[in-house]
Amino acid sequence: MKSIKISIPSLIENIKIIESFIDNAKDNFEINDDIYGNIMISVTECISNAIIHGNQNDKNKLVHLELNTEGDQLNFIIEDEGQGFDLEELEDPTAPENIQKPGGRGIFLIRHLSDDVKFEEGGKKTILSFYLD
Repeated sequence: MKSIKISIPSLIENIKIIESFIDNAKDNFEINDDIYGNIMISVTECISNAIIHGNQNDKNKLVHLELNTEGDQLNFIIEDEGQGFDLEELEDPTAPENIQKPGGRGIFLIRHLSDDVKFEEGGKKTILSFYLD
């Protein structure tokens, strides 16, 4: 199993670092173009949520990203140092009263673009899985 890790301070401009991390992973892990876009959107959205909602934009708190492989599966593990969240408390972004709201679609997008999503440690840790085949 290959594994690479990175930690970034909770500044939204550090999303560029994560994009470079994913670009490098594309070559190292032979990620095809079909899932590359899904990975880029899902992982950067999850990192953005960790920075903004998890760590409350506190640059003294880190967001950790680990990429590992298990057979033909890539796992992106994102952890923040915040309080976590209750998945059941999130509003449905497809509900009529929420359609016009500018935010609230991140988890919805992540779930639809990833092959599997797990939320652990009270929402402080997210595991996004993608199948290479």
